Amino acid sequence: MRMKKKAKIKRIGVLTSGGDAPGMNAAIRSVVRTAIYHKMEAFGIFRGYEGLINEELKILDHRSVSNIISRGGTILKTDRSDRFKTVEGRRRAYEVIKKNRIDGLVLIGGDGTYRGGRLFNKEWGVPCIGVPGSIDNDIAGTDYTIGSDTAVNTALEAIDKIRDTATSMERIFIVEVMGRSSGYIAINAALSGGAEDVLVPERKYSIQQLCQDVVEGNLRGKMSWIIIVAEGVARAGDIAKIITETTTLETRVVTLGHIQRGGSPTAKDRTLATRLGAEAVNLLRKGVSSKAVGVTGSKINVVGLASAVTKKSKDVDSLYKLIKILT
Repeated sequence: MRMKKKAKIKRIGVLTSGGDAPGMNAAIRSVVRTAIYHKMEAFGIFRGYEGLINEELKILDHRSVSNIISRGGTILKTDRSDRFKTVEGRRRAYEVIKKNRIDGLVLIGGDGTYRGGRLFNKEWGVPCIGVPGSIDNDIAGTDYTIGSDTAVNTALEAIDKIRDTATSMERIFIVEVMGRSSGYIAINAALSGGAEDVLVPERKYSIQQLCQDVVEGNLRGKMSWIIIVAEGVARAGDIAKIITETTTLETRVVTLGHIQRGGSPTAKDRTLATRLGAEAVNLLRKGVSSKAVGVTGSKINVVGLASAVTKKSKDVDSLYKLIKILT
């Protein structure tokens, strides 16, 4: 049986799902304290949809979210749930919702989290509001996702340090950053870090042209290079091997890996998370459901969960052109 509409939201649940992103804790804090301000109870749901199925719930009070705004990761933990992808898994999750008299959910995560929430709402009528937590900035309907600014800055800090060694030892460095299907971190870190080239999923590349550029630069006296590679394009080690074999120039590989997910969130991510967490609660109070919150410009933007997981428009070509102009 689908959840019946209620005149007033009294209890909400908040969960984080999928990959963690810096700023998720700031969003949790905002959701909980905004709910308390409006005389509602807030349940923390641990380990995402899997925790919901397992009834891993805890009522959070004002002090439960003290001193977490500056912490990376998520105090609610996170997971990817194969069981929630099944009809029986979602049925079990609904039983937990009914048992604990939860009137609506705030879902902090990326496209997989949104798809799960949309399906849950469609099948069982549970009001769901999505808050975009993703380092890849790959959610439509918002200029930025929570964690994306911190991830770029983390990558940039590493690239700045690598630049010192690359220049001193006159070497080519291939730096692999996160991004299976999104080149957001790669292209922004490359542009702001003064990298000589970048390989991203949204744009075809030619390894032959890359090698030719390196050789021509070397002949002009350019002895150090930094090339950023998004993990979804190729392994940095494979790119480095081809460059070395083709050009005979010394090449080194750095894989930044999961350090891009951690760390204290930037002011931009904290502010974004705080605004969107509060707005998610306000939407539930108004009876809104199956929506996602974001920002466009400086204003809050609300779109359907279905629209939020469509392909996001990206201006990759113009950014890449600028990188090459400045090389």
